[in-house]
Amino acid sequence: GRVLERSGTLGATPALAGALNDGSVTPGHVDAVTKAAKGLEGQQRAELMRRADGLVGLAAAASVGDFRKRLEHEARSIQRDDGMAKFERQKAAVRLRRWTDADGMWCLQGRFDPLTGVKLNARLVAEIEALFAESVPAGCPTDPVAKQEFLAAWALARIIEDGGVAPRAGRPEFIVVIDTSDDPGPAASGDPDGSGRSDGSTGSGGSGRPGQGEPDLVGSEPGGSGPGGPTVDWGLPVEVPHRVLVELFGEADVHTVIVRHGVVLYAPGELNLGRTTRLANRAQRRALRALYRGCAVPGCEACFDRCKIHHVRWWRHGGRTDLDNLLPLCALHHSKVHSAGWVVMLGPDRQLTIRYPDGTVQATGPPRRRAA
Repeated sequence: GRVLERSGTLGATPALAGALNDGSVTPGHVDAVTKAAKGLEGQQRAELMRRADGLVGLAAAASVGDFRKRLEHEARSIQRDDGMAKFERQKAAVRLRRWTDADGMWCLQGRFDPLTGVKLNARLVAEIEALFAESVPAGCPTDPVAKQEFLAAWALARIIEDGGVAPRAGRPEFIVVIDTSDDPGPAASGDPDGSGRSDGSTGSGGSGRPGQGEPDLVGSEPGGSGPGGPTVDWGLPVEVPHRVLVELFGEADVHTVIVRHGVVLYAPGELNLGRTTRLANRAQRRALRALYRGCAVPGCEACFDRCKIHHVRWWRHGGRTDLDNLLPLCALHHSKVHSAGWVVMLGPDRQLTIRYPDGTVQATGPPRRRAA
């Protein structure tokens, strides 16, 4: 089981084993190496173990999720076929089960390849947003997790019955994140006055970087290209081979967002809505997705599409629907803030501070998209 797999990984990564012994890394970091090595054979597996052992310093400073992303990048660079063999196996493993349970409920259980998953997820998320932005159906659960499942089920039913109501339905959206945090020059960062701040004004429209064309994504690594390269977010924590991703670009909406140290330097669309509306618009959600992979609470693995956009200064207390007052929180943690006495605060560079009911305070630095 997992214990044997973990033991095998530690035997192949002595530096990582030492870091685990002294508490620098967690068992989750070790399991991330084990998972990344699956699907690799012989010399490829040995090479990944060698690289992982050289990334102990990164592991000690990164969350398990960020370290896993870096390992996935390393695994892709080792595989000569860029993951196409795995992708073909995934397509052959697509399944959908349908049955009626003991309560008379019709049930679905599906497994889809990453590309199909990206498209289906985009369609479902768009439908949930379009149908339930202002109100929910009768009988909707109050439990935050059950509520999300309930709304997803009704959105799927609407799509199947009559095609749904969401505009541009099923069209995937890619966000290309250019993180200039490690770039010392303001000119190179897209911040000509060196202020390091976005003024929140309306972007140039479309999806391009202001005054420039789209970055060359054919050579970039989906999900994170390492230092200096763009990060591509397609909405799900899945691996899509380069050549498949490039083909998908032709039928997707691609938007570029430039960030530095937790601050959005550029994003298309209106980022500050003031008191005109309580709901975040799509431009604000894109900008937040560029900063956060998912829930902003440290250690939470909930993806962005499962998050609510929370007003740090609550709307009913005069809070504004401006980017610097918005934070993605999963349904569970959003309910903690509103019902369990959690208090969240954002610093000028989106440093997050959480004060818990027992008086404990947790603080983090600016959000980072990449592990390296």
